[in-house]
Amino acid sequence: MNNILIGLKRFLTNKNTVTVIAVIVILGLLYWGYTSQINTSVNPVAVPVAKQTIQPRTEITADMITTIRVPKIAVSENVITATSKIVGKYTNLNVTVPAGSMFYKDVLVEKSALPDSVFTAVKDGEIPYQFSVNMETTYGNSIYPGNKIDIYMKAIDDNGQIMVGRLLENVEVLAVKDSQGRNVFENTSETRTPAYLIFGVPERIHILLRKAVYLKSAGVEIFPVPHGGVVPVEGGLQVDITELQNYIESRTVNLLTEELNEATEETVPTENTNTTQNTNQ
Repeated sequence: MNNILIGLKRFLTNKNTVTVIAVIVILGLLYWGYTSQINTSVNPVAVPVAKQTIQPRTEITADMITTIRVPKIAVSENVITATSKIVGKYTNLNVTVPAGSMFYKDVLVEKSALPDSVFTAVKDGEIPYQFSVNMETTYGNSIYPGNKIDIYMKAIDDNGQIMVGRLLENVEVLAVKDSQGRNVFENTSETRTPAYLIFGVPERIHILLRKAVYLKSAGVEIFPVPHGGVVPVEGGLQVDITELQNYIESRTVNLLTEELNEATEETVPTENTNTTQNTNQ
């Protein structure tokens, strides 16, 4: 028995033996750690995904969501893993969630935070203008956001002559919306009819366009044309922007100025009447 203990002691105190045992222990720990890490990474976890394609600016309801199990390593920090944090949220502007896709934090927003890019895209010093159109004037719904257009005007002058001219040039379309204010091209699952083109213009041009619209009953027409396009003048007179502006201004008035003038005229006679009465007395 003593010989066995002495032999074991010599074996354990041998440097080579200690080295081999240490290597075995280290390899065992590494294998255990690697295996545990792999098992953790590939261990399936439940993740909510879209049951159907969800269009931009759409409220997400429970029936739009299903749950699948995927390896944990496939779920990034940006993925929402709780259905309760998805229901009631809205898909962000210009974001479509495909069927089977996970939900990411940066594509969902509260309704109050839902932006409309048309206002953020308006340049400093400009005012957004909503220009009425239809399927025909948009050339079969072929005018898209980002396109450049010219605005033409058609009218009849004092001599009964038809005149046509370019009122605005190289205007960038910021949005195309339907009659309900929805972006026409943001939804791929339904056909929307264009009702308005939205673009930014300086205040002076904004007022000029509104005046031109008010003259519709007098036969004035304004319509979009793709930038650089040519509008034929059939039996009419082609005029420049100055003549068009003069035509509009000569047939409209500034309501605010008129109201102020009327208020002034009403005040002055009253004061003069009082002065005359006091003088006569």
